[in-house]
Amino acid sequence: MGGATGASLRFLVGQALAFPMGTLAVNVAGSLAIGVLWVLLETRAAHLAPLLITGLLGGFTTFSAFSLDALRLMEAGRASAALAYVAGSVILSIMACASGLWIARSLS
Repeated sequence: MGGATGASLRFLVGQALAFPMGTLAVNVAGSLAIGVLWVLLETRAAHLAPLLITGLLGGFTTFSAFSLDALRLMEAGRASAALAYVAGSVILSIMACASGLWIARSLS
């Protein structure tokens, strides 16, 4: 339910804004929302986290979870791990996407 709602919202934002502003908007909005929800739900309503964080925001944007993970590493005093996580995530994801494009184009 949360995932379907988030994905639908992402689609609507993408339709409303010119490329690539829709993606930027959902990533920034999702990152803001996950920060707020994490603090509010962690101690008051943790049972809603799967619906709102994993489902709604996961469907809306996966970048929000990435942002939260990086900040949690920073808050835990693991700055080097956070930097490696951010750099590795961006570099490996771009490489994986490029590989996927190459594989798909090679097969067609």
